[in-house]
Amino acid sequence: MEETQKFHLRCEKCQYVVSDFKEWFGSMQKCPKCGHKVVYAEYSKDISTLKDLIEEKNGKAESVFHYFDFLPINNKENIITAGEGVIPVEVWGFLAEFAKKYYNLDIEVWAYRNDKNPGTGTFKDVAASVAASVLKENGIKEYAVASTGNIANAFAHYLAKAGISLSVFIPQDALKANEAEVNTYGQRVNRVKGDYAKAKEIAAAYSEKHGILLSGGNTDPMRVEAKKTMVFEWLRQMKKLPDVYVQALSGGTGPIAIDKAVEDLKGSGIEAKLPRFILVQPDQCAPMRMAWDNAKAKNFPEGWENNYPKLENPVTKVPTLATGKPGTYPIIGKLTKKSNGEIIEFGEHMIADISRLIAYIKHIQVGPASAIAIGGFFESLHRGIIKNGETIMINVGEGVRRSPEFMEEMIYTTRNVSNIDEVERFDRNMYAEQVWKPFIDYKK
Repeated sequence: MEETQKFHLRCEKCQYVVSDFKEWFGSMQKCPKCGHKVVYAEYSKDISTLKDLIEEKNGKAESVFHYFDFLPINNKENIITAGEGVIPVEVWGFLAEFAKKYYNLDIEVWAYRNDKNPGTGTFKDVAASVAASVLKENGIKEYAVASTGNIANAFAHYLAKAGISLSVFIPQDALKANEAEVNTYGQRVNRVKGDYAKAKEIAAAYSEKHGILLSGGNTDPMRVEAKKTMVFEWLRQMKKLPDVYVQALSGGTGPIAIDKAVEDLKGSGIEAKLPRFILVQPDQCAPMRMAWDNAKAKNFPEGWENNYPKLENPVTKVPTLATGKPGTYPIIGKLTKKSNGEIIEFGEHMIADISRLIAYIKHIQVGPASAIAIGGFFESLHRGIIKNGETIMINVGEGVRRSPEFMEEMIYTTRNVSNIDEVERFDRNMYAEQVWKPFIDYKK
């Protein structure tokens, strides 16, 4: 009797069934029937078994591949992993206490600690791990990606482990530390004279010229399938899903993956409702926020999701979020509306304040994009978006290991001295009021 195939890919547009990744890659990641670029993975395994995985009835979760039965890879021998994906979901009670004291809200606040991923310490590690495994399984030897930073580093790391050569295309303003890290893995960096859109343009031309696969971006099935597992992790660790999900927004694979996970969970015996998305952009590069506010002001007229601005060469302190031409907005806008959520912005001038606060209270150093997400929590309180009784999940996307300039902005306790008489003793608690003050004042 022939064994049932583990998974296939289904075209979002025409419903054509792509048998496997060999066919998908062979058609250069386009539907062989209609040319559409978005497909979703569907699995033959009984979805009710996912409940056993979440409850760890068949062993302890050690990486994203704990959910192997619901990931698009056939042979475990092809797995490339550093133990990513099984990361802490922490209660951040200090934010809940702040909401109670200053906004009279009784809420729970959790943080999903992607900075603890053991690969490159970012939200991108699970995607890179699954992608490297799929590419290895299908005999891919060369790959290309356009990136503002973190995805480049994660792919460089995991594809090196898989023995795959990676060509990375980064915009002119990408951080030097990101460039350096890709180089350390022996992968090629192409720094493009222009913004992220230009980097994507040249990457696509390179892919076409040489017939090399290019990362499919935010809707890439490898990335979506990998990132959906964060929902399974919330259920495993929290025993529930949050009411609200807060994430810094560039392209938006996170919301796409969460929606996919909730769809996958149907029939599993687990109650899974789509959380409200609060997606946060830096105020110096917020085209999706602009489009969302415009659509909302007009009561979402027909075709609203296709109307969005395209910013040329946005200048922002958060290069990893510098997507000035948001081609995924038609998807992200509709998902935000479906979830009854919001797309907002947070002022870049306050991201160092955020990071000082988190370092002071939680003793961890979050990066600029993570600070934008956490800042979105404060902005949401201020605007009354968060409601009494809700459980909030904040995606802590990355740490600061590739942001030395940002680290310098967090200096605030240094005193310059020339002799012993100028050296004063101090009590660390004296800084508590200072680190909280910007957010207390934020309410006014």
